[in-house]
Amino acid sequence: MADKPLITARDLSKIYRRGSEEVRAVDGVSFEAAAGEMVAIIGPSGSGKTTLLNMIGCLDNPTSGSLEVGGRQVFGGRKELSERELTLIRRELFGYVFQKFYLIPTLTVEENILLPGAFYRSPSAKEARDVMKLLGIERRYDHLPGELSGGEMQRVAVARALINNPKVVLADEPTGSLDSRRTEEIKGILRDLTRQGITVVMVTHNLDLARSADRLLEIRDGRIHKA
Repeated sequence: MADKPLITARDLSKIYRRGSEEVRAVDGVSFEAAAGEMVAIIGPSGSGKTTLLNMIGCLDNPTSGSLEVGGRQVFGGRKELSERELTLIRRELFGYVFQKFYLIPTLTVEENILLPGAFYRSPSAKEARDVMKLLGIERRYDHLPGELSGGEMQRVAVARALINNPKVVLADEPTGSLDSRRTEEIKGILRDLTRQGITVVMVTHNLDLARSADRLLEIRDGRIHKA
């Protein structure tokens, strides 16, 4: 692991207003994660886990606090970054594995994996095949999502997150729809990513998966209850 943290969050907060009511979805969360570290975020539904994950991944702006990723001040700096600058950071630093996969049903496995690169660096078909081979889905390259099992669709989602060679993979319930066997497979894949120096931050309700992480953050009512 690197000496300097890859991710440094300080007092991150996200406040929503519902009429006169103030809702603190995330309330002053601070933590660090090193390169090649796996961090699991657990807690009851509505505790702020996904909101925190979205702020780490620059998909949502915090109301207050600071965030540094890969040596870059993302939030809380002297100058607020433009949406264009945030988009570049998302492309260069992060890979996202969403809970609902969000695969395009009319695109093949290979086309779905290559899709993020269409807006950035245009990875080659060989790069896509290499990632598919890593995840054991290379024989499914020309299949549509509707022809895949849940476990295979999850692997495609992971492959899509890796195609731009991210420093950080963010995963929201990466095993939420999988049986115990497929869960073990995804756990192994995520651990393999950390051995390559990729930081993995995941939200999960699966305590067995969470306990396999290097760091466990328990969130309750928007705050870290245990770390």
